[in-house]
Amino acid sequence: MELNETKLHDLLGKVVTEMGAAANGPLVTIGDKLGLYKSLSKSDSLSSSELATKTNTSERYVREWLATQAASGYVEYDADNNKFYMTPEQTAVFGNSKSPVFMTGGFYAVSSVYHDEPKVEEAFKTGKGISWGDHNTCLFCGTEKFFSPSYEGNLIQNWLPELDGVVEKLEEGAKVADIGCGHAASTIIMAKAFPNSTFVGYDFHDESIKKAKKKAKKAGVDNISFEVATAKDFPGKDYDLVCFFDCLHDMGDPVGACRHVKKALKPDGTCMIVEPFANDELKDNLNPVGRAFYAFSTTICTPCSLNQEVGLALGAQAGQKRLEDVATRGGFTQFRLATQNPFNLILEARP
Repeated sequence: MELNETKLHDLLGKVVTEMGAAANGPLVTIGDKLGLYKSLSKSDSLSSSELATKTNTSERYVREWLATQAASGYVEYDADNNKFYMTPEQTAVFGNSKSPVFMTGGFYAVSSVYHDEPKVEEAFKTGKGISWGDHNTCLFCGTEKFFSPSYEGNLIQNWLPELDGVVEKLEEGAKVADIGCGHAASTIIMAKAFPNSTFVGYDFHDESIKKAKKKAKKAGVDNISFEVATAKDFPGKDYDLVCFFDCLHDMGDPVGACRHVKKALKPDGTCMIVEPFANDELKDNLNPVGRAFYAFSTTICTPCSLNQEVGLALGAQAGQKRLEDVATRGGFTQFRLATQNPFNLILEARP
């Protein structure tokens, strides 16, 4: 078989780029943990020696790290002065943890995938699942760190206002359940914004609930509580709002989860479903965002669902049509896309 040299060189170029990105992943988390991005972003420009002094790190390692980041396009290099700096855009993505597009958390989650590669390989052979709690702990902190900035920047300002009448209920005093709350980033944000309402976070992973309680205590919110429970057996009724934040597709029986939620809601209640953005057809998701979500779906989301009862395995690229089918089979009669952005679908289901 004769090779097309142009196509071969293009593919090799892509592979080298991917290798560089994969190798730089741990350096992103190191840069985040040691405050290298943060310190650099707060200065006009710094030499490797100056950045090492500011962060109490070794200059020789920092010098090599800076070269890697500059080659990646994550920081800028001033060759005339042998110094480095960050643009506002680079700062938003790597240097400012309050930015809605702060992305370093994704690299922590990626590191967990490499730790868990033997488990995923075995799952490929057996078809069995992998429990969320059996993943490397980098996944839990990475998930919180990745999703929190987007929730901080969008949940109160952009997403909840697109739901019919929900903000008014929250301001007056509503009863809210956050299903699959994890470390409670979304729950705490809502509890702070709506002090007249009461919030309960539920998750089947007991270690996440322990962490959520600590986070809430540190945040100083007293209109919030947490319990270990699944989406199909969480207690309580007459909720005004029940939320699924980036977790419905991970569930083994999302139809059963929706059925239980419908019973737990008031007749005029609302179910808010936040999911990774996806088009309904595979061909329309073959892009950089789809690639990232499909990769996480293969190693984390699909195994998580297959480890549970039913094991529907929607995957992280389920799309609006499949999610509507799940909600409808769960008993909801009203379903609509409330809003969206390049990374999220925000869906509203009502009894």
